[in-house]
Amino acid sequence: MGSVSAEDKMDTDFDEETPFSSTSSSTSAPSKQQPHTFHFDSSSSSVTLPKSSSSSSTTSFFNHSRTRRISRSIYLVLIKAKINILLPFGPLAIFLHYFTGKHVWVFFFALLGIAPLAERLGYATEQLAFYTGPTVGGLLNATFGNATEMIISIYALKSDMIRVVQQSLLGSILSNMLLVLGCAFFTGGIVHYKKVQVFNKAAAVVNSGLLLMAVMGILFPAVLHFTHSEVHLGKSVLSLSRFSSCIMLVAYASYLFFQLRSQQNFYSPVDQEVDTCENSDEEEELELTKWEAIIWLGILTVWVSVLSGYLVDAIEGASESLNMSVAFISVILLPIVGNAAEHASAIMFAVKDKLDITIGVAIGSSTQISMFVIPFCVVVGWCMGKDMDLNFQLFETATLFITVLVVAFMMQGRQTILKA
Repeated sequence: MGSVSAEDKMDTDFDEETPFSSTSSSTSAPSKQQPHTFHFDSSSSSVTLPKSSSSSSTTSFFNHSRTRRISRSIYLVLIKAKINILLPFGPLAIFLHYFTGKHVWVFFFALLGIAPLAERLGYATEQLAFYTGPTVGGLLNATFGNATEMIISIYALKSDMIRVVQQSLLGSILSNMLLVLGCAFFTGGIVHYKKVQVFNKAAAVVNSGLLLMAVMGILFPAVLHFTHSEVHLGKSVLSLSRFSSCIMLVAYASYLFFQLRSQQNFYSPVDQEVDTCENSDEEEELELTKWEAIIWLGILTVWVSVLSGYLVDAIEGASESLNMSVAFISVILLPIVGNAAEHASAIMFAVKDKLDITIGVAIGSSTQISMFVIPFCVVVGWCMGKDMDLNFQLFETATLFITVLVVAFMMQGRQTILKA
């Protein structure tokens, strides 16, 4: 009995020392089962390894997809468009400013460098408009399309170039209402010559009324000056200009509230069938995400502001070197470059038979310059201690008044024809 218990004890001790041993009676079975049992434990311990490797592979996958998305976004904004070939002229203008000091080349290259940036601003706002709708999209196009003129005007005010500010803003209004809108209607009529293009009458009437109101606000200081009926020579025009600017800013804010909040359905497109048929086209044209469009808007606006500073500093030097008047540069050259976004966007939407957005971009841009940018510059000059007023010269004021009347009557006649 004692020997048996001793053997049992030895077997128990052997079993405790060899946990992988089997209780089977055959000696060959444990040798076959031991590798299998060890493989099972090792495989069970390696189950956690694929989890960590899968998480790292998932992270690398997301990083790779993010890198591809960023690369695609950079390609779409900075490389794809043919006008982006002019982008290197911006850094070249900064280089020439510090190392040569030749104002002609700095002005010329800065002008060329701003042109693609203005057009890319229009592209980014068009992509953002797909998420916001046509009403807010037209407003965004007008706002960021006028960012170039606003930034140039602020830099010119800092340099006491008040006349340049007045002439450049006047040239922007004339360029939007005559050049941009005329080219949009012309190209849209050529492409869609077999059909009658329609647009929203209510939005056009509101924009025309705001333009006439803005012209009246700009006209009063000029009339006060040229009729020599001022109580205090020079000071009355400045005071009236600041008062009129505040009234126009309040009126424009009320217009925005009316357009975006109170009457969201008031600006629905005229032809609902056309709008529904174009939804698939808009989805196909969507290339940037919402946040990508917003980020690119910020980057492009900052870069435009940087180049605008060098452009304003080189205006007078370029005018002297080229024997070209500052008025020609301010009224013709600067607005054409600044309105590159509006010009491209308005023509593109007219070709796509979206005259609602075309009018919102062209006429809306002129309305925003006259009702917001010009009064804003007067208020900013007031804060800076600059005598920025609304006293445009007689010729410029008369030209603006006649232009607004011609465009208003032309749109009314066009609406009558389209309605008939």
